Amino acid sequence: MPTVLQLFGLVFRIYTRDHLPPHVHVISPDGEAKFTIGETVVELVQNKGMKQKDINLSLSILEENRERLINEWNKIHQI
Repeated sequence: MPTVLQLFGLVFRIYTRDHLPPHVHVISPDGEAKFTIGETVVELVQNKGMKQKDINLSLSILEENRERLINEWNKIHQI
């Protein structure tokens, strides 16, 4: 499970051999959330205990780095 980004106490991971659609798991001190990364939108699909402020921060970081993360997903999954 490669860590592709680490900022403000949040760890952004893309798991190898994971399923489509492209998504990122974000781990905070309080929990974990999963976000899909589309061509035009980042969307929260699952939250397991992460605080709302960390979800909002994660969304901002993911939107800002969307292209990079899609490239990382494709690289990890050899697409």
